[in-house]
Amino acid sequence: MNSPQHTDLWKLPLEKRTNQPLYRQIIALIENALENGLIGGEERLPSERKLAALLGVNRSTVLRAIQELTDRGILLRRLGSGTYVNGEKWGLQHYPILNWREPLALRAAPGYEEYTALVTELRRSRGQRGVLRDLSSNDMAASLLPTVVMPEAVWQEVLVQELDDESSLVGLRAFQKTIRRHLRENLGLHVPEEQILVTSGAQQALFLITQSLLRPGDVVGIEAPSYFYSLPVFQAAGLRLFAIPMDEQGITLDGLDALAARRDLKMIFLNPVFQNPTGIAMSEQRKRDVLHYCSARRIPIVEDDAYSLLAFSRAVPVRPIKALDNLGQVLLIGSLSSYVGKNVRAGWLVAPGAVVAKLAAVRRQMDAGLSVLPQLVAGHYLNAISREHLAWLRETLRQRATALRALLETMFPDLELPLPSGGIYTYLRPQGSRNGSRAGMLEHLLRSGLIPARGAEFGDASGGLRLNHSQWQALEEKGMYNGLSREKGAESLWQKGEEKDEDRGI
Repeated sequence: MNSPQHTDLWKLPLEKRTNQPLYRQIIALIENALENGLIGGEERLPSERKLAALLGVNRSTVLRAIQELTDRGILLRRLGSGTYVNGEKWGLQHYPILNWREPLALRAAPGYEEYTALVTELRRSRGQRGVLRDLSSNDMAASLLPTVVMPEAVWQEVLVQELDDESSLVGLRAFQKTIRRHLRENLGLHVPEEQILVTSGAQQALFLITQSLLRPGDVVGIEAPSYFYSLPVFQAAGLRLFAIPMDEQGITLDGLDALAARRDLKMIFLNPVFQNPTGIAMSEQRKRDVLHYCSARRIPIVEDDAYSLLAFSRAVPVRPIKALDNLGQVLLIGSLSSYVGKNVRAGWLVAPGAVVAKLAAVRRQMDAGLSVLPQLVAGHYLNAISREHLAWLRETLRQRATALRALLETMFPDLELPLPSGGIYTYLRPQGSRNGSRAGMLEHLLRSGLIPARGAEFGDASGGLRLNHSQWQALEEKGMYNGLSREKGAESLWQKGEEKDEDRGI
């Protein structure tokens, strides 16, 4: 792109009598221009010599400012071409700011407008004929969610519990007990109740962590690609995101070590079981290696457990990293939105007691108390519905993932397509596909009536595509959970599993 047309921007006088150094004023000038949308991603700045002349400073002063912004990843210096604003989010630091406009950091990734236009046209032309499958959603298909009917006596309990001050601070004691039992029986995690903070979902837990345990400018590592990349909560806290490469077993130790060697890494955020968007389940050994590495360097781990109850067989390592943690190094986030729908806003954060107390106090200061009803609904699900529903859900998801994979194999016969081992996502990568390029794969899917989510939204520049196989439903499949009876064979994979419970740490 050409240099920005806002020439007056570079003619603002610098305060030469202030205590703030001139190079810091130039940094602030560029950051303010970014925040106010005066310059945007991939735009080229004037040359260093021209900037120095426009601002009335030495070239070395401009150079120092540009070098710091380059080190932070906000600017990119291209040999023989000039200095550009980084169009990607990786490495950017956006200081927390509260206003009513759309922040620059949250604008759509490159190519989004073209993708949206294609999808809009497809929906217009094909949606009426029922041949369009939208697999771009983040959520479980509505037809697979249970109907939770609460006993009449519960409503009186709601009124009583809403008056309980302790319940609004850390959560209902009964729900804490239910969570504790769920963690022990399903994930092999033994924790006392005082280490469980009830939240209104995973997003609230992430918000409390980023706002309370980190500072603006801190460097955090996330998987690449990752749904964390798309969340505004990191930009709201002014954090700097850096990528940790992944292989088929999860984040790599080499990638983590390389990042820790370059940056002062304050925390890493992981979604290790049926990761969003790739669907990868981190191996047991990799979990141990990552925990050992982070423990030795005192790097806290935030682990988001969204899909671990959706394994297609017992052989899949669903035990969280937190279950291996003896030092309080890992904060575990959990919720039920993936199983009962995002409207049931009840989740939890497992952390050392001191951290739980601090985050609960911060939440109280924000006047963000907890509603009792979602906790009662979530507790009822875990106690009375989850066992039968999850058995049916795992089998239905396995069938849908298998059916979708069979279709994709006919569309991309030369592309390696491993069957997901659980969760709700199938991920396609363009490497080796005859249907070419990233654009070729995307266009082929769209022309076939399938709408994927673009990997670019998760920080994947290679052109990957995510498909939500929970939304795939064959025409002959009813696919509706009635909550009364289980289809035959719903637990067949679990019954066939040769691995004993004790081997899974349960």
